[in-house]
Amino acid sequence: MFIYTVRPGDSLYGIGSAFGISTDQIRLTNGLTETNIVPGQALLIPLYTYTVQYGDNFYSIADRSFVSAALLRQANPHIAPAAMRPGMKITIPDTPKKPITALGYYGLRSPQLDQELINDFAPYATYLAFFEYHFSNDGSLNDINDLPAVQTAWRRRVPPLMTVTNLTETGFSSALAHQVLNRPAARSNLIANIAATISRKGYAGVNIDFENISAEDRDLFTGFLRELKGRLQPSGYVVTIAVPPKTSEDIAWLRGYDYGGIGSVVDLMFIMAYDWHHGASEPGPVAPINEVRQTIQFALSRVPKHKIILGFPLYGYNWTLPYQPGATYPGISNHDAIQLAMRHQTRIQYAKEYESPFFEYTDEQGKRHVVWFEDSRSIGKKMLLMREYDLDGGGVWQLTLHFPQGTWLLTKFFRVRKV
Repeated sequence: MFIYTVRPGDSLYGIGSAFGISTDQIRLTNGLTETNIVPGQALLIPLYTYTVQYGDNFYSIADRSFVSAALLRQANPHIAPAAMRPGMKITIPDTPKKPITALGYYGLRSPQLDQELINDFAPYATYLAFFEYHFSNDGSLNDINDLPAVQTAWRRRVPPLMTVTNLTETGFSSALAHQVLNRPAARSNLIANIAATISRKGYAGVNIDFENISAEDRDLFTGFLRELKGRLQPSGYVVTIAVPPKTSEDIAWLRGYDYGGIGSVVDLMFIMAYDWHHGASEPGPVAPINEVRQTIQFALSRVPKHKIILGFPLYGYNWTLPYQPGATYPGISNHDAIQLAMRHQTRIQYAKEYESPFFEYTDEQGKRHVVWFEDSRSIGKKMLLMREYDLDGGGVWQLTLHFPQGTWLLTKFFRVRKV
């Protein structure tokens, strides 16, 4: 498998002919419904043989195949890198697949659609975290129609987790979390209700997604998780959590999350390694590679490696230009971002510094936009980070955003654990 970056004048037919693969296979692998590709677009080509093109060199082929130059040379001992010529065949070596725990968030929809999609996602997940349950300031939980999804997940050998959030109509509420964490009766009630729901619905455990925890509630939040674990562990339920990415303890708005304390309690910690730029920020890469690397390093200094789940975003953001501070800009799935670039026939650029793609376009009303998102190149680079740091887990927000190349990348690098 390798990545081909579309050049001016390329067509799917021409690319297929150059590499000996059908146009339909390229379209299927990359989720394309149209053929009007654009320059800069990354196409994943599912072949083990690469045909050298004009402008290639040995190291660029290795980079686009996500293997080291040394491994590529080892697989092609008969080829001298300096003597490569267009048309020569290069074998792309397979790499040992590291077993990982894969956690995918899934936004519940309708019973029939949930069952269909869970069947599709099941081979690529260890756990599915169903989104989402809400709580009130007295610790009570809402109810949702999730039994068909829970039953389908178990039938497909993917233990389901109930996701509990402090999400309200106005966003993730630090005030709501503060109220519950600081009132023992409400805190105990929430823990009891989580345990009862897990038992009644047949979940394998819980995923806690409390965002915007304030610094003053740091120890109370860790204490809450410890109480929850004490309640659920005797029955064999797992306790998992989603946390924002931290690169140090000096980031004021993230002091509410004690990586060391949390990591000592939970079974798995999903690090949301994204949103360095978001819908309320200035334009920029959602998951820049250097920040992701620093987050991994910081987490490893405080959390057991086997508990870390590195989170990947299946989305980006679409900013209207010029950027207006205080405005909120919409998210866009990675797949929809590519479709948008194709519709406007605008070149996709790739910022090597951030390992992140982006493009600009002008809409039908004459407004300029910039879109930063993730593609098979940028996701592949983060998977290489997982291998570099020997992480035991990876996951995505969220599966229904549709990223066709994701399963190809996942199965190239990893083997999904089943429990």
